[in-house]
Amino acid sequence: MRARAVYRYADITPRKARLVTDLIKGKPVNDALEILRVIHKRAAYMIDKTLRSALANAEETMEGDLDALLVSEIRVDGGPVRKWHWARPRGMWAPLKKRTSHITVILSDEGKR
Repeated sequence: MRARAVYRYADITPRKARLVTDLIKGKPVNDALEILRVIHKRAAYMIDKTLRSALANAEETMEGDLDALLVSEIRVDGGPVRKWHWARPRGMWAPLKKRTSHITVILSDEGKR
């Protein structure tokens, strides 16, 4: 069985979030939660929130041992980019891009398919 959770429009760039997701990919859920708890990155909170949501979804839909679940797939896709401008000296401006992410976590008891 598989359980899935998605955090859409997370206010972090995909590149920064992928640094954290690479650390927990393929690990058991309990180990992944421990890793996320000690990492001092802003993305760790968002990924932890999504992982706990997927675990709650698994608890509702699956029978069996929840400790045997693995993070079979975790994906960070780019979301919409908000484009603004930033005032610079002499009446000029510079572009400013606020990037967002879509974080997807899929838990499975079979491991990676």
